[in-house]
Amino acid sequence: MDNSELFKMATDAKKYSYSPYSGFKVGAALLTDSGKVYTGTNVENASFGATNCAERTAVFKAVSEGERKIVSIAISGESDSLVFPCGICRQVLVEFGDENTKVICGNRKGDIKVFSLKELLPNAFTEFEGM
Repeated sequence: MDNSELFKMATDAKKYSYSPYSGFKVGAALLTDSGKVYTGTNVENASFGATNCAERTAVFKAVSEGERKIVSIAISGESDSLVFPCGICRQVLVEFGDENTKVICGNRKGDIKVFSLKELLPNAFTEFEGM
């Protein structure tokens, strides 16, 4: 699956966003090493700490279905600038990805840029060395 196709799936996932507080819709599409794609969207809550980002929603869906290895993830948001995963999402991605996991960041205009997970979180907290 190419980056553009995965990004389109992330963009399509935004329509399910529950974001009544921020009004900022985010969608994610995650490709696993089994070839399956899992989508997610942000789900807000009046208690902001209970809010879940689109990226973590996609990861948790994949993990709850038995997946353990992320190959790439695309993120689409309602911004003119690229949308990046937050720090918590980056740490969750490290748990199920590796330094070569691709993070495809995009904007509402459809512009994308690809980063490695290591570029986005160079000194990640892991129990293993090498990240």
